[in-house]
Amino acid sequence: MSKKAYVPYMQNRELSWLTFNERVLDQGRQASVPLLERLQFVSIFSSNLHEFFRVRVGSLTDLSIVNKHIRDTKSNMTPAQQLDAIYARCHELYPIQEEIFNNVEARLAKGHVVRHTAETLNDEQQSVLDAYMEDGVIPYLSPQVVNARHPFPHLEDGALYIIVRLVESKPTKDMTAAEQKARREARRLAKELGAEGTMLGIIPLPHQANRVIELPGKGFHYILLEDALEAYVPQVYSMYQVKHTNIICVTRNADIDVNEGADESDDDYRAYMTKILKKRARLLPVRLEAKRKLSEVVSEFLLKRLSLREDQVYVTGVPFDMGYSFGLASMMDERLASKFISKPFSPAWPAAFDKDKSIIDQVQKKDVLLSYPYESMDAFVKLLEEAAVDPDVTSIRITLYRLASQSRLADALIRAAENGKEVLALFELRARFDESNNIEWSRAFEEAGAKIIYGFADCKVHSKICSIVRRTDDGLQYITQLGTGNYNEKTARLYTDFSFITTDKHIGKDAVEFFRNMNLENTSRSYKHLWVAPLQIKQNIIAEIDEQIKLSKAGKPCGLFFKTNSVTDKDVINKIAEASRAGVPVTMLIRGISCIVPGVKGHTENVRVVSIVGRLLEHSRIFMFGPKDNCKVYLSSADLMTRNLDKRIEIAWPVEDDYVKGQVLEYIDTCLADTVKLRELKSNKKWTGLGVLTRGKNGKRPFNAQEYLIADAAKRSAAASRIRKASKGKKKRK
Repeated sequence: MSKKAYVPYMQNRELSWLTFNERVLDQGRQASVPLLERLQFVSIFSSNLHEFFRVRVGSLTDLSIVNKHIRDTKSNMTPAQQLDAIYARCHELYPIQEEIFNNVEARLAKGHVVRHTAETLNDEQQSVLDAYMEDGVIPYLSPQVVNARHPFPHLEDGALYIIVRLVESKPTKDMTAAEQKARREARRLAKELGAEGTMLGIIPLPHQANRVIELPGKGFHYILLEDALEAYVPQVYSMYQVKHTNIICVTRNADIDVNEGADESDDDYRAYMTKILKKRARLLPVRLEAKRKLSEVVSEFLLKRLSLREDQVYVTGVPFDMGYSFGLASMMDERLASKFISKPFSPAWPAAFDKDKSIIDQVQKKDVLLSYPYESMDAFVKLLEEAAVDPDVTSIRITLYRLASQSRLADALIRAAENGKEVLALFELRARFDESNNIEWSRAFEEAGAKIIYGFADCKVHSKICSIVRRTDDGLQYITQLGTGNYNEKTARLYTDFSFITTDKHIGKDAVEFFRNMNLENTSRSYKHLWVAPLQIKQNIIAEIDEQIKLSKAGKPCGLFFKTNSVTDKDVINKIAEASRAGVPVTMLIRGISCIVPGVKGHTENVRVVSIVGRLLEHSRIFMFGPKDNCKVYLSSADLMTRNLDKRIEIAWPVEDDYVKGQVLEYIDTCLADTVKLRELKSNKKWTGLGVLTRGKNGKRPFNAQEYLIADAAKRSAAASRIRKASKGKKKRK
């Protein structure tokens, strides 16, 4: 690595992401987290890593072939060097995951929640399993033998398989002609494998069977389908000797250029994207997981067939797909489950709205900021449901990046189109891994009479904006909603996001202009109040940082605060480092990747980077310029990543109402006051342990910001409801 390319206050984004995922995994260690939720954090670690290999490792794998000399601008590493570092880091993380998983399962077992293997079953449990396997699994099996007539099959991404090393049984006098032919084919494969008499069997897990098989016993006992099925392999391959069995899972590259060939395709864009998704399913493998160490013969065969290296194979006793952990509580007795999960909460009805009155009428009186999931998205859905039937509403325009598969919000928009409203929906069909869902919803919208557009060829549309236009006696009225997160009712119960609703004419006109530009594929900088990437957000952030640098040099109060999922953009990082060198205090609340390293002498000594990983996924983006008592505040859909700032259509908007600004500042203070989940990044690129920042400081009790915000939203909602009821009671008495 050349000294010129080395930047001491930056780090590689992939390695930073792996450290973030380790912070997720670390939640599985925390005694304050209920055991089933600790199991779920292990699951989230796994699913995060699966997507990381599909996308980031997949992309680097492609780069290592087509542009192998290109270097990462922050760490100066080539794609091959980054891959080597990733594989090595993951080999460190897998044992940590297994240790945490085993510890959690042991503690659950003490509480009578037991996951069995075939070796731990008692007679009664074995009898129940035998009956289930006979009727519910064996009939659906499609076992395969890999031989000259049956080549090695395509292994689907993320699917679980039982792989078996088979040896021919000794010939018998009554062997049929078909069996003799099978023996000859086995010898052909044996020659290829270099092991006389050896062949392979592969059993895909049947989709028709339950993944979790409940067993009798005190509390809740179960066995996973793959563990049960592995024990039945000798029955499935009864004509062979079984020498080795294992459970495997392949991860495939999913980083596909969705734009390549789109201009030349004769299909419409939706049909083209459908073809692209089929192509993705067959991309090359990037990882192989095995339950236990593979035999030498099987390992050599699989690595050759899958074109993988040995360091791309990961051996772990942790189940590969742990999605089942999220359903365990619902399968067991409610009293038992309550010992191992947090008290469930439902998002509170927003205190700002009277549930019994029209939302349209209420938003005309004041700007409203909703905070998900502490407050419910139902209020915004109700606004759309009212707009769908309001005779004064002429149009509804909205950007849709990720929708729930079952969505009241989408139903309201479809109803509006069916009622003759002009409904324009911008569907981003390239929302990774939600493409199929978006394709289906776009068809439903189109059938209802809505106008569908698909965004730009070169930029994903990641903005979250909804524009409702109404006719009134005073002219057109604009109701504009802007969000930091998606219009997805499911994730709105898990992700922390802001949703801002206003009738401000200036923002409303900018919103109308935004959709006009989207129709024309125009990346305009003509907006007067909104910042729209790729031409405005980064440029304006840098200009605002420059202003803080000037204030600092003049000896005036200054400051910067950013809350974002990730920070990777080199231009922004360099400007923040410049601000730090000028004496500007910078606080960054970053959930995931932090390519900026704080506390580096001479560069980022005035930068503090902290993170919250907890029960809810931190997702909102806040940009604050200036000292707290005299600051500009912007909320945004954009992270401080090059892809968001330079390659996507994103929106940031000003928070100018004093009350709403106060809500945002109070939210920031609450997050930074956390002493349970908050962690700090140090100059050595390591994060402090959980709760070590201020736990016990000044004799105060530990403070969990997310739990506080859950309780506070419920308290405010209940108080507002009581006040409204009391007010209505007074009016009735009068």
